[in-house]
Amino acid sequence: MSETHPGMVMCAKLGRLAPALEKPPFPGPLGQRIFEQVSAEGYELWKPQMTILINHYALNPADPETRILLRQQMEEFFFGENAQVIEEWQTPEKGGPAQQKK
Repeated sequence: MSETHPGMVMCAKLGRLAPALEKPPFPGPLGQRIFEQVSAEGYELWKPQMTILINHYALNPADPETRILLRQQMEEFFFGENAQVIEEWQTPEKGGPAQQKK
């Protein structure tokens, strides 16, 4: 079992210990899971992603089906296979493969 730090969480998005959210971002199991496993900083990364999804697909956040879709996308964003941010990542060079900073 890992050591606990009051007010801190091992962030699933950032891959490091960071300050926790003050409370679950919304009710329900996903909100509780985010509260327990995503830092406040990691959660802030969702907001621009959500805006992109809403604008790109012309979604109405008041629509129950949109809320279901956004929660599915949120779960993938925080806990999916490629969820963790790679801080050393650089954008690919023109015509060349992507590389990591040394």
